[in-house]
Amino acid sequence: MVENFGFDEASMMVLLKQHLDVTVFGILGVMSFVMFAYAIERWIFFARVDPTDFTDRPGVEVAATRHLTVIASVASNAPYIGLLGTVLGILVTFYDLSQGVELSAASVMLGLALALKATAAGLLVAIPATLIYNGLVRRADVLIARWHSLAGAAQ
Repeated sequence: MVENFGFDEASMMVLLKQHLDVTVFGILGVMSFVMFAYAIERWIFFARVDPTDFTDRPGVEVAATRHLTVIASVASNAPYIGLLGTVLGILVTFYDLSQGVELSAASVMLGLALALKATAAGLLVAIPATLIYNGLVRRADVLIARWHSLAGAAQ
């Protein structure tokens, strides 16, 4: 038996319907904010870093790739958050259909279209995050190569 913590099915669906958009867009908004904050931090780092400040390859690699995992995680997970919002939105639409209320085809299509906006939002977060991540990985690779060439020239 599934524990529903005192909520009946109808109240859970109403709660989901009322808070779905805010929750999905809130999560995507926080992910975007974190991603852009780390991206700006990395751009500033790459603009100011001097390869001669590092004495060993692991040190330069760690410094160059710091926070890139967070950006990559946003890029890879934002579509899933959007997809989850879409699936839950479709679930709410189907629940409304099952309640026996006379719904027009237009209202059903509107419910489905509104559910799909979560997927679109997830993609709008993921695409720039992927582009930013790829650009920053390139900058990291260039920094490591510059350090390596300077370290080789010093020997």
